[in-house]
Amino acid sequence: MSVEVSDVPEARRYEARVDGASRVAGVAEYIRTPELIAFVHTEVEADYEGAGVGSALVRAALDEARAAHLRVLATCPFFAGWIARHPEYQDLLYQSRSKVSD
Repeated sequence: MSVEVSDVPEARRYEARVDGASRVAGVAEYIRTPELIAFVHTEVEADYEGAGVGSALVRAALDEARAAHLRVLATCPFFAGWIARHPEYQDLLYQSRSKVSD
């Protein structure tokens, strides 16, 4: 099974298709600024759960974020959990630089 992931900026999401099918097998929705991409929701169709579609979505999205020099805010629990298990992507995570004064 091959999973193809593509960015669909007008829909503000990445879409995954399996084996060249026209049907969308999964999506990762995002909000993007010039410096940051926040992944807010990921959903995989029931027929494809456990088949690596979600992982393919996350990996492709994070690889594109790295190439575009974007920081990543993983508000989606699936993205956050995946990144926690893949330390090679943790350097992409957004770190707040604001300081609170006493």
